[in-house]
Amino acid sequence: MRHAYRSAHPPHHTPLFRILGAGTLLLLLGAAEVQAIPAFARKYKVSCALCHNPVPTLTEFGNAFAGNGFRFASNEPPRDTVDTNDDLLDLMKDLPLALRMDIYGQTFTNGETAPEFQAPYNIKILTGGPISRKISYYLYFFLFERGEIGGIEDAYIYIDDIGGGPYDLMIGQFQVSDPMFKRELRLTFADYVIYRTRVGDQVADLTYDRGILGIASPGSFTISAEVINGNGIAGADLERRLDNDPFKNFFAHVTSPVIPELRLGVMGYYGRQRGQQTETAPEVTNNLWMAGADATLALGLLELNLQYIHREDDQPTFQSDESKAKTDGGFAEAIYRFRGGRWYAIALYNLIHCSEPLLDVRLGAPPGISRFQQLTLGGGHVLKRNIRLMGELAVDFEQDFTRWTLGIVTAF
Repeated sequence: MRHAYRSAHPPHHTPLFRILGAGTLLLLLGAAEVQAIPAFARKYKVSCALCHNPVPTLTEFGNAFAGNGFRFASNEPPRDTVDTNDDLLDLMKDLPLALRMDIYGQTFTNGETAPEFQAPYNIKILTGGPISRKISYYLYFFLFERGEIGGIEDAYIYIDDIGGGPYDLMIGQFQVSDPMFKRELRLTFADYVIYRTRVGDQVADLTYDRGILGIASPGSFTISAEVINGNGIAGADLERRLDNDPFKNFFAHVTSPVIPELRLGVMGYYGRQRGQQTETAPEVTNNLWMAGADATLALGLLELNLQYIHREDDQPTFQSDESKAKTDGGFAEAIYRFRGGRWYAIALYNLIHCSEPLLDVRLGAPPGISRFQQLTLGGGHVLKRNIRLMGELAVDFEQDFTRWTLGIVTAF
C-alpha cells in the first residue's frame, strides 16, 4: 500500500539502527518494527542510501518500500523466483538472509561498575520479503542477545492493499507502539522508556505482543488498529496456550500531517488481565487504559519527535483492596542530521511518573519506583552504508549515575 503507516511518519530511528540496512531495508511497517535487511540491497542491487539517510532512518522512498511489503511498487510481481509452471506458486530462488551485529563499550561514572566490553551485545539473523504479489513476511532470530539466545521477536505475515484499496493487515508478533515511533529505528542505545514500562504485576506494555494489526490510509490519515493477547511474547503455558486469560486488549492510533512539516497523532489502549487465583487469594482482574498524543516536526536538518501517554491501572498487583495507579510519561527527541547525511547529533529525554511506587522500566533500574528521568546526548557517523559508529552519554537523575556508551553497529 502506498501510504502504509510507515509512510505516515518521517523517518524514525533505532538504537544502533536496526539497520539491517540494506538497500531497501525498510522496515516494513508492521507494528512490529518492520525492518529491512541487506538481503534487499543484494536482491535489487541498490545502495542502502536509497532507503536510509542515515541508517536506519528511512527516506521517503524507504517508507514507501516498507509500506508496499518490501517491494519497489505495490502489486509488483515477486522477483528471482523459480519457474515451477504453477501459477499458484511464487517460489523464491534463494531465501534472503542477513546478519546484524552490535558491539559496545560502556562505563558508568557512579564508581560501582568497571568499564566493560559488550562485544558482541547482539547478533541477529534476519529474513523477509514477498512470497506472493500481496503477501510478504518478516522475522528475525536473536542468535545472541546480551550473552544468551534471545529467540524470535518480530515475526509476521504482511498483506498489502487488501481488495485493491489502501488497507493492509499484519498478523503475528510485533511491537504495539510501532504506529507511533518504532523502537527498532531509534539511533540511541537509550530506549523510548514509556513504551517498555510496566506497572505492578501487570505485564501489558507497548512493546512486543501477538495479534493482528490493520492499517487504513484514507486520504491524508493513517489509521492503525490492533487486537492483541495483552501478555507479551513469553512461551506457552502447560496447556500450550499463549494467552494466559480469556481477554483481548485493543490499541488504536490515528495520525495525519497537519502541514508538510508537522505530523500529529493520537492513541488509545484498553485491556484487562486476570491475576492468578490461589487458595488464599481470590481471582482479581486489572483493568487498564491508556491515552496519548505524539508529534513529529521536521525543520530542515532538524527533526523533533514528541510522545505523551497517560495510563491508569485499577488493580495492577491484583490485590482487591489496592489503590488505582496513575502513570504519566513520555519522551522528547531531537535529531540533527548534518549536510551530507553521514553525521548526526541527537538528544533524548525520558520522563515517567506514577502515583504509586510500582514502575518497572526493565532497563536495569530497580522495580517498584515511582519516577524515572533520564537525559541522553550523543551522535554518530556512517562509516560505510552498513556500518555506523555511535557514542552517547546518558544521565539518570533518579538513580544518580551517568553512562557512557561507544558502539559499532553493522549488518551484512
